[in-house]
Amino acid sequence: MTRESLKNKKERVRRIYEILDPLYTREKTALEYRTPFQLLIATILSAQCTDKQVNQVTKTLFEKYKKPEDYLKVPAAELEEDIRPTGFFRNKAKSVRGCSQGLLDFYGGEVPQSMEEMLKLPGVGRKTANCVLGAAFDVPGVVVDTHVKRLALRLGLTENQDPDKIEKDIGELLPTERWRRFSDILIYHGREVCKARKPDHDQCAVRELCPSKGI
Repeated sequence: MTRESLKNKKERVRRIYEILDPLYTREKTALEYRTPFQLLIATILSAQCTDKQVNQVTKTLFEKYKKPEDYLKVPAAELEEDIRPTGFFRNKAKSVRGCSQGLLDFYGGEVPQSMEEMLKLPGVGRKTANCVLGAAFDVPGVVVDTHVKRLALRLGLTENQDPDKIEKDIGELLPTERWRRFSDILIYHGREVCKARKPDHDQCAVRELCPSKGI
């Protein structure tokens, strides 16, 4: 089978975008937050955890911890217990504390507004940075979570497994202003239709544009 040309792939992605775009909410994240800092913490906690569960935890967490200093004042064990329901709580507590310290050391406690600055924060990778920058500051970026990775592979948008390479591959197929929205609609489509264990091909609005249809 011949490899799809970049021109054809771009056209196919444009059609996928335009079909799925009106089907899903325009909310940039289901995480509940009031400040960029809260969003940053919630995004760290959301790794391998549902947004619903994170929102339940942060409802009380954000009352107790209001600024970076607060996450550093308590013993690590206390913070771990506070975020335990999100899973992997020891690693997440370490990331939250490291990130909080980085915010104080580098940026006066304020969340920065560029990828380069975000990546200087301990515990923050490109996925977290893109999520926060896009939702809080409207900075264009491709968010590669488990849904985006899965759908990008199924839709034939990438042959890579590495999230950073997937981000680059998707970015080359779309204009910058569509990066974040495309990530969002892939996430929503992955949750509702193109599920990990059993994709619902019959209900997929872009089935005819998907090389994996019926698989």
